[in-house]
Amino acid sequence: MTPIIRIRNLRKSFGKKHVLCGVNLDIMEKSITAIIGQSGTGKSVLFRSIMRMIEPDAGEVWFHDTDLARLPRDEMLRIRSKFGYSFQNAALFDSMSVAENIAFPLREVVGIKNNKEIRKRVEKLLDWIELPGIGKMHPDELSGGMRKRVGIARSLAMEPEILLFDEPTTGLDPVLAETIHALVQRVNRELGITCILITHNIPGAFAISDRIAFLDLGEIVAEGDPKEITRSNHPLVREFLVQSFRELDV
Repeated sequence: MTPIIRIRNLRKSFGKKHVLCGVNLDIMEKSITAIIGQSGTGKSVLFRSIMRMIEPDAGEVWFHDTDLARLPRDEMLRIRSKFGYSFQNAALFDSMSVAENIAFPLREVVGIKNNKEIRKRVEKLLDWIELPGIGKMHPDELSGGMRKRVGIARSLAMEPEILLFDEPTTGLDPVLAETIHALVQRVNRELGITCILITHNIPGAFAISDRIAFLDLGEIVAEGDPKEITRSNHPLVREFLVQSFRELDV
C-alpha cells in the first residue's frame, strides 16, 4: 500500500506543555487507521495539526508530494477541501435543517449555486447513509446516532480523499456504535476514502481498522495491524489493551 500521508518528527507545544514530541506515522491510502491511547496524549492535537487547524512547531506532514506544514495559507485552504472532518458531536448548525446542513459545504466551499443540483446531491447522501426523507428535520429532532450519520454525510459532501473521524461513537450505546463503525467501513470500501479515526472504543477500532497507532506522551510507541498491536511488548500498550478488553467483558 502507498502512504497518502507521511508524518515526520511532528512537534507541538503550548507554552511549557509538550503535546506532540516528534510523531512519525504513515497513513496508507484507502485504508482505515485508528489512533488510540490514553486521554490527554495528543490525539486531537495531532488531527488538528495534520489539517493545519493549528500550526505545528516543527516537522513535516506530507499529503501525496506536498508538505502541508510548509504550505502557504491560501494553498492550504485549497488542499483542505481534500479532507473531510467528522466532529465528535457532529457540529451541526441547530438553526438549519438537515438538508441545509449537508448543503452548506456544497454552497460555501464547493461553490455550487444550482439549487436543483444541491438537492440532488443532498438526497443522494441521505439515501447513502440510510436516512432518506429526513431533510426537513432539524438537529434537535434527531437521535444521537442520526446526528452522527448526518455529520458524516456533510463531511462526504465535498467528496474528500481523506476523512478524519473524531471519536465517532462517543455517547452511543454498543448497538449504535456498531452501526457507525459499519458506516466508516462503507465510507472506506464503497467510496475508496482513506479513513483516520481517534477513538476510545478499542474493541471497535480493532474490529474495523487495517492499522492501529498507539500514541503516548506525544509519540507513536506502537504501530501495525491489529494482530501486531496485540502482540506488542510495550508495557503501557499491553496494560491499556488488557484493561480496554476487560471492560468489554464486564
